[in-house]
Amino acid sequence: MSTAGPGPVDRGEHHTITPRRVSFDWESTPLHWIPDEPTATHVINVLHLLLPAGERWFVKVFKEGLPLVDDPELLRDVKGFMGQEATHSVQHAYVLDHLAAQRLETAAYTKYVDFLFEKLLGERPPLGAPIPDQEWLRFRLAVVAAIEQFTAVLGDWVLRAEALDRAGCDEVMLDLLRWHGAEEVEHRAVAFDMYQHCGGRGLPRYARRIAGMTVTAPVMLYLWAWGAAYLIRHDPQLAGRARYSLAEHNKAVRKGLLPTWRELGAAVPRYLRRSYHPSQEGSLRKAVEYLAVSPAARAAAGAIGRSALG
Repeated sequence: MSTAGPGPVDRGEHHTITPRRVSFDWESTPLHWIPDEPTATHVINVLHLLLPAGERWFVKVFKEGLPLVDDPELLRDVKGFMGQEATHSVQHAYVLDHLAAQRLETAAYTKYVDFLFEKLLGERPPLGAPIPDQEWLRFRLAVVAAIEQFTAVLGDWVLRAEALDRAGCDEVMLDLLRWHGAEEVEHRAVAFDMYQHCGGRGLPRYARRIAGMTVTAPVMLYLWAWGAAYLIRHDPQLAGRARYSLAEHNKAVRKGLLPTWRELGAAVPRYLRRSYHPSQEGSLRKAVEYLAVSPAARAAAGAIGRSALG
């Protein structure tokens, strides 16, 4: 038996956030990558519709906030977060290219996602609203923190979702989702800490955090339902014979192929507690363990090692 003490994940020591420059080969991934489960497939595929623009936006907002960060450890975490999110955006955009190659075009939907992040939540308030620049930045940081609450919950779910393995999911897509999910758990507290650091003090900071979630939760639910309906309606293999339905969604939930409504809904009241901190969301140990065996993450680490050796 090993006499070594607990690792840094067990002791609660600071965990370094490191971008991993992964890549995936989509050539053999079928359109319905969960066999015979188009609804579950496309509900999860909504991630690919939202994340390219959304995670580019995270990086832009954090870049604006960098001058406000005077804590060296947080600054390192934020830069690591930005590197991870930039990679996530790129890799999910490649999936959109793969969907287009299979005759499932998504531009008619993603143009609205682009408008949301680039215009409505852009560097300047929409419609010339008289909101001071720093207050607008703080609100957008609150929105990022609220979104990251859900991505941490989803990341933890996909790491635990053994039903996806039993269903015979495409291995490349499952690795993308679990690599991404593991990194979401890994940096689950960074956006929250960034907001807390830059969001002022006392009641206004807490009230703004509530406002960020109040906006984020219903908008995400709407975009997800709309995205799933769009993908199913335009799926060339379904040829218009199917529509998104709550009954089919719930059937996939019962099979363990989608997170439960309770898992998603409970994330909101947890976040709204004044004493809340997202460091308790999910299992960092499980995330780190997956990143150690992920084919894409291992290949990325190997490429860095070979480059370092010259």
